[in-house]
Amino acid sequence: MCRIAGIIHPSIPVETLQQAVADMCELLKHGGPDDEGIFTAVNEHLVLGNRRLSLMDLSASGHQPMQYEERYSITYNGELYNFLALKTLLQAEGMVFHTTSDTEVILAAFAKWNVQSFSKLNGMFAFALWDNEDKKLYLVRDAAGIKPLYYSTHTGGLVFASEIRGFQPVDYLQKRNNDASIYQLAYGFIPEPVTILEHVKPLPKGCYFMYDCITKNTSLQSFSFFSFSNSITSEKEAKQKIFSAMQDAVSRQMLADENVGIFLSGGTDSAILAKLANNAEQKKLHTLSIYFEEKNYSEKKYQDLIAKEINSTHHSILLKEADFHANFSAVIAAMDMPSCDGINTWFISKFAASVGLKAVLSGIGADELYGGYPSFNRMKNSLQLSKLPREMLNLSAKLDLKKYNRIAYLRLQGIKGLYLFLRGHFTPVQIAAQLGSYEKDIWNVLEKTPVSASLTRVSTKNKASWMEFNIYMQDQLLRDADVMSMSHGLEIRVPFLDNEVINTAFSITEKIKYKGKLPKQLLTETFEKELPEAIWNRPKMGFSFPFNEWLKKSPLVKELAGHKNTATQKTVKGFMNGSLHWSRVMSLLVLGSQY
Repeated sequence: MCRIAGIIHPSIPVETLQQAVADMCELLKHGGPDDEGIFTAVNEHLVLGNRRLSLMDLSASGHQPMQYEERYSITYNGELYNFLALKTLLQAEGMVFHTTSDTEVILAAFAKWNVQSFSKLNGMFAFALWDNEDKKLYLVRDAAGIKPLYYSTHTGGLVFASEIRGFQPVDYLQKRNNDASIYQLAYGFIPEPVTILEHVKPLPKGCYFMYDCITKNTSLQSFSFFSFSNSITSEKEAKQKIFSAMQDAVSRQMLADENVGIFLSGGTDSAILAKLANNAEQKKLHTLSIYFEEKNYSEKKYQDLIAKEINSTHHSILLKEADFHANFSAVIAAMDMPSCDGINTWFISKFAASVGLKAVLSGIGADELYGGYPSFNRMKNSLQLSKLPREMLNLSAKLDLKKYNRIAYLRLQGIKGLYLFLRGHFTPVQIAAQLGSYEKDIWNVLEKTPVSASLTRVSTKNKASWMEFNIYMQDQLLRDADVMSMSHGLEIRVPFLDNEVINTAFSITEKIKYKGKLPKQLLTETFEKELPEAIWNRPKMGFSFPFNEWLKKSPLVKELAGHKNTATQKTVKGFMNGSLHWSRVMSLLVLGSQY
């Protein structure tokens, strides 16, 4: 796992590019504290940079950027979980290897199969691969969008980096995106393809971007995507395939030359991972948990139950309110782009790093694939509401009741209107008041971006799954998990987003996949014999902190309460009296830190 950056620009001196990439890597060193490297193709004015977090092949032979056959070079961020199988296949084809790293497997695969190699990769990755003979540079991102990669072709050439902060040394890319604040207040995060920089955008997941140094031509191509089918129609078959896919995914993702731990929240998803990882791991498994003095939030008894069940080396820490306040400013500073969440991941990652772990498994993806959110049951009524006359939808925006005013978002076409109705933060009326803008301008911005896929033929609950998978998980959970963990030099692995696991879930017919009255009932029943009943037969809590209580005492919130904007004052007041969720105030706090 690493952080990567690079520039190719024919009109800028190579020495200037080398310094810029070195500066970019310096800004990203928190995500790659173990090693650094620069590769330069002088004639093409190309510089690739890498900051390495060593997990595979800890020797100097794993150094990056890595070269292969004196033709190919790569700077790579990620983990390739099927690299041993690919390596065996490539060796049978006559390819020679000099390291034990997964990085070299990607290079050899490209040397053998060119761009067709990308669809053969099962893992989480973002990399830049240089073909010195064809004079082409490829940017590539994994199919689930687990690893981030941002790029720009503004003013010619190409600039890329793992984080938005990495673009700071590139002067001509510093223009701020004035619309970003609107998206932050509407969604609680910045949805792809928007970023806080006007001329920088994310590489779409499952895609590669090609830059031809000779012709200066570029192209963006998809190499992999997930789609729903109804090929699994038997509940017995579904459970067998879910179990097998998860077992294989966890086994693959426990592979490392360093210890891999488990985030143990006390819920079903992390318990499944812990049980499967314990079966796969030869040595004693490390598990990590956070608990609180506030009993309504603490899940310590469930965390301890699982740790005892698998006899793990369990690390449990009491997080106190004083710790939260002491670190809150650092948490906000760690955000690469504004987000209303990610605080919990920052603390558990800090704890994991403090006990010497470099990688952990997380349960992200289970809720999105198997129906763990209220949106799965609310989607049917939401679709009916979206058919109301536009005049009625507009009228609801004027209502001051949170229960009704988000109905106005249903005037937005497609899944984004449904998302903002179900999960949105501030309405356009409220956003206009917060920003001192006109409501119509807010609507204009939200209507144009993002453009979502047509889901007319997708069944109701699969619509909810697509929405949670491609918006909430993609743009908030995964981004927060990546940037918050890597701020501590920690890698988060997500077995529920293994290619095989996703394809299995997407193949199960809706009637079976979302069966029963309980959230994720099919997933729970698949593993119920593996887990204590007290773990799966209990109310869902999620990975939550006592934010409402703690934030009310934060000096930053108290300062926000005295803001000159009356709409901001009203929001803080609503939060303080318990009528608004803490995430609304968080959105305002992070906006203030970013702009």
